[in-house]
Amino acid sequence: MELGQLFLELGGVIFLLALVGRAAGRLGITPIPLYLLAGIGLGAFMSLGNAPEEFIHTGAEIGAVLLLFTLGLEYTSEELSDNLKANRQIGIIDLALNFTPGLIAGFLLGFAPMAAVLLGGVTYLTSSGIASKILRDLGRLGNRETPVILSVCVIEDVVMAAYLPVVAALLIGGTLVAVGVNLLVALAAFGLAFFLALRYGHVLSRVMNVPSDEALLLGVLGLVLIVAGLADQLKVSAAIGAFLVGIALSGEVADRARQQVEPLRDLFAAIFFVFFGLQLNLAEVPPVLLPAILLTVITGATKFAVGWIGAGRAGVQLRGRFRAGTTLIPRGEFSILIAGLGLGLAPSLGPLAAVYVLLTAILGPVLSRFDAQLAPLLERKKPQPKASAPGQA
Repeated sequence: MELGQLFLELGGVIFLLALVGRAAGRLGITPIPLYLLAGIGLGAFMSLGNAPEEFIHTGAEIGAVLLLFTLGLEYTSEELSDNLKANRQIGIIDLALNFTPGLIAGFLLGFAPMAAVLLGGVTYLTSSGIASKILRDLGRLGNRETPVILSVCVIEDVVMAAYLPVVAALLIGGTLVAVGVNLLVALAAFGLAFFLALRYGHVLSRVMNVPSDEALLLGVLGLVLIVAGLADQLKVSAAIGAFLVGIALSGEVADRARQQVEPLRDLFAAIFFVFFGLQLNLAEVPPVLLPAILLTVITGATKFAVGWIGAGRAGVQLRGRFRAGTTLIPRGEFSILIAGLGLGLAPSLGPLAAVYVLLTAILGPVLSRFDAQLAPLLERKKPQPKASAPGQA
């Protein structure tokens, strides 16, 4: 493709995102649902060349990584460790409530057992990227429910560190030894990264804190991408690797890094959400639309329950519990990846996961935006005290 044609197509996509972002600002909502719909529109009415599609695909991966990195900058390693310990039981509830519906749905749809297990993974995992975007767009990073949301996302990634190597080895017919080795490598990599972030984060902060803003940006961005790449190679979420780098940085360097990285994050995050829409082939939607809607309703409710219960245990009040539940509803990039592993077992698994992710990614941000209007509807009606009978005290 000629360079001029490449620039024209990419420029058109990015300019469209600017218009969509302005429309979302006027509506007072996060632009995520509109970015997704813009991606569907682009896929239906435009045919991008291979080079622009490859750029958008790569940009989407960078967007997910930067979203989680900047979210990690908001928390210290001690806060993360305390929150994970406090929310272990919520993690178990989350796994039971959200993996099971996908597993049962897979068997009801006639999938092979391994494909049903994969669908369970699709419905289990909240999109950390979308959740962090909601929190930032709506100014909720400092809210009391946010640590609960963060803990659930991190616990899910820990589970994925065990789930993905096992499933991948079983799909290619690996031996028990191969499965065990893959599992140990993934868990060891995650554990080592987490330990280093907690124990030696202050050392990394001193090393990265250089006077030049340009050198700081290049150093931080390079480190984030290296750690994310290593995490992906070791079958651990690239995004969670970037999140741990954010956790490791603290103090002045974290504040400066946030200011330097935010413009890049906003650009690539928009591309990340558009990429979801671009992947959806509208011709494949009708056969899977009803199952996707039913799964969205059921697992939207179960994921909401996880946030509601978790925030309630942390002493958060009604609106905060509602926000926690709705922020956890969206599924995203990891769900698509999991579904892609089983296309040879169940060809409809891919389209079903794509439509399901799209519906949850629209539903969660919209519900979360209107917490002030919707949360009071869940408040229990308090019985009114009975009036005293005449003559009684």
